[in-house]
Amino acid sequence: MSKLLTKAGLLGSASVALGSVLWSQQKTESEPVASNSPSSDPNLSPAYELKLVQVLFRHGARTPLKSIPDVLEAQWVPSLLEPPPHTHMNYVVTDLQGGPRPPSVVEDGYRKNILSGGSFPGQLTTMGMQQLYELGERLRKRYVEEKPFLSNTYIPTEVYVRSSNIVRTIESAKCLLAGLFQQKQTATVSILTTDAESEILYPNFHGCKLLKILSSHRWAELSTLPGIAADLQRIQSALGIAAHRHVDFVLIRDDMVARETHGLPCPPALTSWRSTVEQRAVDVMCHIYQPSKRFKHTSSGSKLILCHVCDRENLQLCVGPLLHQLLDNMEKKLQGSSSASTRKLFLYSVHDTTLIPCLMALGLFDMRWPPYAADLTLELHQNRQTSEPFVKVTYLGQDQLIPGCSGVYCPLQEFKQALSGYTLTSDPYRSLCNSTGLPEP
Repeated sequence: MSKLLTKAGLLGSASVALGSVLWSQQKTESEPVASNSPSSDPNLSPAYELKLVQVLFRHGARTPLKSIPDVLEAQWVPSLLEPPPHTHMNYVVTDLQGGPRPPSVVEDGYRKNILSGGSFPGQLTTMGMQQLYELGERLRKRYVEEKPFLSNTYIPTEVYVRSSNIVRTIESAKCLLAGLFQQKQTATVSILTTDAESEILYPNFHGCKLLKILSSHRWAELSTLPGIAADLQRIQSALGIAAHRHVDFVLIRDDMVARETHGLPCPPALTSWRSTVEQRAVDVMCHIYQPSKRFKHTSSGSKLILCHVCDRENLQLCVGPLLHQLLDNMEKKLQGSSSASTRKLFLYSVHDTTLIPCLMALGLFDMRWPPYAADLTLELHQNRQTSEPFVKVTYLGQDQLIPGCSGVYCPLQEFKQALSGYTLTSDPYRSLCNSTGLPEP
């Protein structure tokens, strides 16, 4: 595992988001602007039919990826990782073609280290399992109980499940399904994965040469950014971290929030730095993904400003193939291809470092870290009379208005246009990744 992957944590979720922090979401108008958009929830209108649901969700609470050096470690005892009985489902992990599960270089890297208390880094905890079970229950309420869209029981022809090839995301998918279907299943669940070289469910530094080059440069630049560098030096001094130790705000936040979420003690000196750590960790990730602009909250905190003007090529490399896959799933459903005829739900078990660039590409990132079990949902609806398709996006259960869309229920062509600068098909993605020259400034 390269040093970059360890630093950025981008191959398996850069940090733990604070579950208790309230996420302030942008309120959007429920009434679409376009006259041909549905004037009410299509789920409640016979004129509009829900055709497909796709959910990208972050794994649940976990152990830290790495402890803060020179700071008294929390005790990550194995009892914190015991699965609740109600999260059990029979499942098997395969490759994308149904063959044996590929090796996981990311997971192997975690297993080379043991945290104080005896647990491995980056492992889903009991609390994290419960969080995903509850997300599954929320999805059940919407798509099984309130709207009978999905069957009451897991049926493999209806539900497609893909996860990054990391234990915490695989287990998170299983727990979500247990909540969604209340442990009822007609067959063993297949959770599909792929090897690190071809993964598209996170920014792939292992398989994309250019993305690794660009990100290495941006990590190196962090030490030259006055605000971030000065704050990091001050917090190292406050925590008693030796000057020669390599730390960054992502690492500090990762350990800090993991402790807080599980009720484990934090260094007292860290308390006064909590808001700075939160903001600087986001600043670091924005610099890595390199938005063209920085967006901040107003001093009064009353106005939400989105961070959505981002470096196009970098976001293409981060999530372009994944965004293309989501659109392709919609097109195949509308075309009625045999493989998509009975498919109703696509589940993608991913990471915070997947959701952040996806939110940026959608124009929805508001400079707050995605919490555990955060969900980004894309619904495909179709007008029964005109057959015109619409897309509705929700984040953390809240409807979102995508910039470039005429309403919350966005005509599919408008939605595709809004994402056109970021989606990438396989061949252009591979060609871009294999180039080694830096783009023109």
